Amino acid sequence: MRDILKKALPQADERALERFEIYQRLLGEWNERMNLTAITDPVEVAEKHFADSLAALPYLKPGMKVIDVGTGAGFPGVPLLIMEPRLDLTLADSLQKRLTFLDALLQELGLTAELVHGRAEDLGQNRLYRERYDIALSRAVASLPVLLELTTPFVKVGGTAIAYKGDAAAELENAKGAAFLLHVQLRTVALDSDLGKRCLVFADKAAPTPKQYPRKAGTPNKKPL
Repeated sequence: MRDILKKALPQADERALERFEIYQRLLGEWNERMNLTAITDPVEVAEKHFADSLAALPYLKPGMKVIDVGTGAGFPGVPLLIMEPRLDLTLADSLQKRLTFLDALLQELGLTAELVHGRAEDLGQNRLYRERYDIALSRAVASLPVLLELTTPFVKVGGTAIAYKGDAAAELENAKGAAFLLHVQLRTVALDSDLGKRCLVFADKAAPTPKQYPRKAGTPNKKPL
């Protein structure tokens, strides 16, 4: 596993590689009891989960307040925390069993993050989380118009929501209306990836999110902006 990780994560030092090994092992063990990921092959875990999650690393700085919305099994938040343990990270998910896994994982890794149980629509209206973060991350959660409504309310004015995407051209076109209503400006950065066409979509927040967003749970998916 160490050789696989070294190839997939050339930027990782020995301590980080050790933590990624622990992550891979626990992911496999827990996945036998609950559905955390369909990807279980060690090479694919290293490339499609760990390495892909690190795409946003160049845009994060020590001490930044970051929330991973719909984190699932911890992607992309935990790999980013492994590489930059000084992040002030929140991992949010709607399923408590995933957070139970993440709590055990963080203890094994010797890392700290806040774990928050709830739907993004509800948390985004909660003053404890609304407009409190420098960065909101999302990976494999929803289409871009939906993602913008679910993630940008967490971000401070001047902050950014970052979405991991494949070929985002069509989604970007469809998201123009949402971006206007949510007061964000969209830009993309293409990624050098062996996984096919990949990019990061940045939504830079220019003004506070109107108070009606996000709408009640389930509405953003049923009626995208």
